[in-house]
Amino acid sequence: MTSNFKKNQLTFPRVKEAYQLKHKGVQENLKKHGINSKTYSLYIRVFKHDGIVELWGKDNSSLTYKRFREYNICMSSGDLGPKRKQGDYQVPEGYYHIDRFNPNSNFHLSLGINYPNTSDRILGNKNKLGGDIFIHGNCVTIGCVPLTDNSIKSLYVYCIEAINNGQSRIPVTVFPAKMEGDTTVFLNDVSQNKDTKNLWADLQKGYNYFNRHKKLPNISFLENGRHRISTP
Repeated sequence: MTSNFKKNQLTFPRVKEAYQLKHKGVQENLKKHGINSKTYSLYIRVFKHDGIVELWGKDNSSLTYKRFREYNICMSSGDLGPKRKQGDYQVPEGYYHIDRFNPNSNFHLSLGINYPNTSDRILGNKNKLGGDIFIHGNCVTIGCVPLTDNSIKSLYVYCIEAINNGQSRIPVTVFPAKMEGDTTVFLNDVSQNKDTKNLWADLQKGYNYFNRHKKLPNISFLENGRHRISTP
């Protein structure tokens, strides 16, 4: 995607409105956090139990990310744990990326998450995995990550600007919760499902590495659906 992507997005009325309302604030917030709006790339963390979407940014000249914005998830669906089949109302958990922008969404604006990923395809219901998982507006959900319309306008602009800066893929990690302190004990007690515990162990490794170094680990998928988390 190039600058033509932004130009094309701005032909849609809702995106144009989002820029009119949010672009100045987006630029000012990045500047306040010492992030260059012309060169930054973006990383998104979603915490289901905590009801938070975090944005982290990094300049091309920087080795580490800074947290510069967060949004409240305004409605929940399903339980803690991964999505394994269509219609289970679960919000997926795992290592993903934004794979599409929908400026004409039924939920105001929406950002697609590439569920099912390789792990989901291995471990989920192979004949009925489902799909169409988004971060979107309108504050309703049956398995997505819903924000208010006001919040999705802002997030959508941040994502377009990152792509316009040359970022080819915006990574998104969906966690059951912030995986530290008492929450780690809580998660150990929540599920006796081996599949879920394995996923959470893999997410814990990525969470710990990023929190310690403010850098993204390399993620690859194993044949059994587990993940290899390695140092860049």
